[in-house]
Amino acid sequence: MSMKLFDTHTHFDVPDFDSDREALAYAAKQAGVEALVLIGFVEQRFSELLNTQQYLNQLKNAPKSYLAPGLHPFYIEQHQPEHLNHLEAILASEDCIAVGEIGLDTFLKQHKQADILQKQSDYFSAQIELAQQFDKPILLHIRKSHADVLAILKKHQYRQGGIAHAFSGGVEEAKAFVKLGFKIGVTGQITNPNAKKLHQVVQALGAEHLVLETDCPDMTPLCCQHSTEQRTRNTPVNLPYVLQGLAQSLGLAEQELATILWKNSLQSLHLTAL
Repeated sequence: MSMKLFDTHTHFDVPDFDSDREALAYAAKQAGVEALVLIGFVEQRFSELLNTQQYLNQLKNAPKSYLAPGLHPFYIEQHQPEHLNHLEAILASEDCIAVGEIGLDTFLKQHKQADILQKQSDYFSAQIELAQQFDKPILLHIRKSHADVLAILKKHQYRQGGIAHAFSGGVEEAKAFVKLGFKIGVTGQITNPNAKKLHQVVQALGAEHLVLETDCPDMTPLCCQHSTEQRTRNTPVNLPYVLQGLAQSLGLAEQELATILWKNSLQSLHLTAL
């Protein structure tokens, strides 16, 4: 039986894929990837994001490609107020599925400084407001800041839902996001038996609150990493490995799990059908 998979988080527009994007798109479709989301992170790449989406959607046997522009907290130093204006213009003129990836990131020491963290919060809030204005879900990037992200979402009374991407929090935090209408994004990390926290989260929540993502070119599944290279490039073709890892963790058949995850993906992205 063929399975339908949705890669809910990719950076398939980045230069890593310029040489073989078309071949990879065909291979992803062959592997069962019916749809993928192209995620924004800095304003200077917005036009490339749009071009990639248009390019992929004119290919015959490629996954359907969706657009989610946003300003990523990790690149906060680069963001300017006019970038928010550009984002709003794209949301107004293009067929965008979500605003992403947005949130807070205090992984680096400099991002914990009061002024930088405040700027992250301001840009996150501004983008939540844009999502509310255009009635779009959001794709959350959260590193070492789960409580703060939850507090900001509650302050804005955010109701459009979305996906907590590459989730790295604990079970209680995951449940809090689910309660706010979010699905939890599971990457290739689920293929690592040592990712104990992630395994606990998915097992505590169950399949109905999860979606799959590659986060390519990052987060390569364990089985696709080679010791000869520091970091192997991840691609949408690897999504079945994420499904496989999650199915093992949950003790479910891959086909059964794929059906649930497909439905979850459509729901979290406000799609009725493909």
